[in-house]
Amino acid sequence: MAKFKFIQTGIKDMVIIEPTVFGDNRGYFMETYSEKEFSDAGLNMKFVQDNQSKSKKGVLRGLHFQTKNPQGKLVRVIKGEVFDVGVDLRENSETYGQWYGVVLSEENKKQFYVPEGFAHGFLVLSDTAEFVYKCTRLYDPSGEGGIRYDDPDLNIQWPKIDAEILLSEKDKKNLGFKEANIKFKL
Repeated sequence: MAKFKFIQTGIKDMVIIEPTVFGDNRGYFMETYSEKEFSDAGLNMKFVQDNQSKSKKGVLRGLHFQTKNPQGKLVRVIKGEVFDVGVDLRENSETYGQWYGVVLSEENKKQFYVPEGFAHGFLVLSDTAEFVYKCTRLYDPSGEGGIRYDDPDLNIQWPKIDAEILLSEKDKKNLGFKEANIKFKL
């Protein structure tokens, strides 16, 4: 029995991963990563850093990218619920400028792989959310950048929530998609 179901998003290399959950009256067990099974599915990344954040409802982190040492991210939620988005910024990609979003929650246990060369962001839908992710490269603050989450050219369909959108001071200054003009050559 496969431990993971890999679901294509329509954007090359960006994948939703559904782990097999083994549960009984004591709780549950699941694998969250297997190098062999991911490799068999064509996901041959190597992870070098793990991160975790906690945010309250309405927090929108992103859309972030790194121009130096771009990171691929395998993301999931261990508490609460978020709407997670990846935007293709790869120069020669057929889906350049396209986005895909998915709800990640502690209940559905889905994971989302956002490859190198993408912008990434998420909106917290629950009262709080704890978000964990594995990265393919070490974070390099000298190359960090961002695109406005509400950019009209991207037209991301963020879920409506009954809370104010909360951005960091840095994210309030993010450029628009066309203005940022980011095209990764990978």
